[in-house]
Parts: sequence; C-alpha cells; structure tokens
Amino acid sequence: MGFIRFVPLFKSTLWGGNRLQLYKNCPQDIKTVGESWELSGVPGSESVVSEGCYQGRTLSSLIDEMKGELVGKDNYLRFGNRFPLLIKFIDARQDLSIQVHPKDEMARMRHHCPGKNEMWYVIDAVPGARLCSGWLGKMTPEEYEKRVADNTIEEVLRWHEVHPGDVFNIPAGRVHSIGAGILLAEIQQTSDITYRIYDYNRRDADGNLRELHTELAKDAIDYGEVDNYRVQYISNLNEPVELVSTPYYHTSLYDLTEVMTCDYSELDSFVIYICVSGKATLRDENGNISVISRGETILIPAKTNEVRIEPEGDIKLLESWV
Repeated sequence: MGFIRFVPLFKSTLWGGNRLQLYKNCPQDIKTVGESWELSGVPGSESVVSEGCYQGRTLSSLIDEMKGELVGKDNYLRFGNRFPLLIKFIDARQDLSIQVHPKDEMARMRHHCPGKNEMWYVIDAVPGARLCSGWLGKMTPEEYEKRVADNTIEEVLRWHEVHPGDVFNIPAGRVHSIGAGILLAEIQQTSDITYRIYDYNRRDADGNLRELHTELAKDAIDYGEVDNYRVQYISNLNEPVELVSTPYYHTSLYDLTEVMTCDYSELDSFVIYICVSGKATLRDENGNISVISRGETILIPAKTNEVRIEPEGDIKLLESWV
C-alpha cells in the first residue's frame, strides 16, 4: 500500500496572502490563498490521491476499499468511511475573525456532523504577531453579547505574541483567532463548522458585512479560564516530543538530523507526517520509498509497521494519529 500523497486544495480567503504557494513550492493562479487543505474528508472538499496506483481516487473511496488496513480497525468502527482528521496550512495576511467551534454533541444536533477541536503549530510569524486563545478574565454570556454589540470584544480576549515553534491546543468552545503575519499548521477534527463572533466590521468582495453567528456562538462558548493556553514542551533533537494528546488526535514533533526508525506495529491507526521544514526520505518495511519536503503531507496506512526517516540535513516533522 505504501505512502499516500494527495493533491493540496487551495482555498481563497478574504484574509489570505501568497506565502503558501512559496512555502509549498506550488505556484497557483489563485489570489489571497488563506488555506491549503492537505488531507480532508470534508464533503465537497475531499482529498484526491496525487500519484501512484491510487491516483485520482478520493480518500473516502480508499477507506471503503481498505477499511481498517488504512485507518485502523477501531477508527473504521468509529468513523466509517469519513476520515477523522483535517490537516491544513494557514497563511494569515490579515487577522482572522474572532470565532468559536461547537463541541460534538451540539454540532451533531445542529449540523449533523462532528464538533471541531483543533491544534496549531506556528511555522513562521512576523515580529510582534499575535493570536487569540481564551478570555482575559471571567466572562458571562451577557457581557459577551454586550461587547459584541458595542465592538469592544477584543478588549476582553487573551492575546499571545507568538514565535516559530509555538503550539496551541484549541478545544471546542474556546474563543480564538489567528492574527496577521502568522503561518501555521492546523490539525483538527473533520468538521467545517465555525461560528464567527466578530470580524472587525470587515466587508467581503461585494461590499457586504460578513455574516456573524452571535446567537449560535453564545451557547457554544466556554466562558471559563485555564491556567495556561500555550502548550509547554521542550524540543529534543533526534527524539520524538509529544505536543498534544487528546481523544481527537495525538501529535508529536520530530526534529531530526539523524536517521530514525519509527515502530508502528502496536499502533491501530493511520499516521500522518506533516513536514514543516527540511527534507527526508521515508522507507517502510515493504520497500516502499517516498521523499517528503517542506510543506508536504503524507498518509501512512495503519497496516504499515515501520517507517525509517532519513533526513537530508535538518528536518522538522509533525506526526499525528487518532
């Protein structure tokens, strides 16, 4: 079965820029590209295999054919033909809207789909770039509505200055926003449900104010606080470093200058490699070979027992599975 690559799906957004085409070395005619969907099972935006014997096949059709051998037995029982993760690169030339995502129960009730927990790995950030995660202090639904109405919501949000390598986990219910000048990798549940709370009175290409979901968001928001919104980790050269472990995804960072062999024989899940910098050759136990470079994402089937990573110089990989 080997390593599986997919055609990236570029999304034009009001706030996007042109860094993704350069970062991925993948020129596009699309202007203001805000997102590159690397691996997606979202209906209407499903990933298609880019090369090899499965070229042209959709992700769901591969799962339908290979079932647990591709995604893992338990994952196939839980999710069926719907791939459970959505992998993106995001380039924010302008601030994204202040937003929140519903939890599973609410999303299924309202939209008949899963909720949206997500995490971010900051690849690059201009000096002073910041993002929002959480409230500055205790918040109530009443004050939330008032501050959206009088355009003071930004004053009560917790803003974080960011640098390359910063990691944030954004559970469903947490208010958040990506600020201008940030390039990041996003790993999230397969869901495209977003409640837009505030958008700086920004207008779309037709001159219309963008739609807000103030009332829908009101019941979805977590109004509490946590001690630390930033994921704390110590990068360790040539060793896997766990970043986030949740019921929705497990993600580790590999910062490699030496060959590493990863044993997946006891893991009942697919594995995703997201290359955030550098280049490496990948080899599995069956003799399959692939090269992964900056800005590329590769899916490794669950039946794969071993992957040997041979870096060319330095490489940083995100490894994610369910």
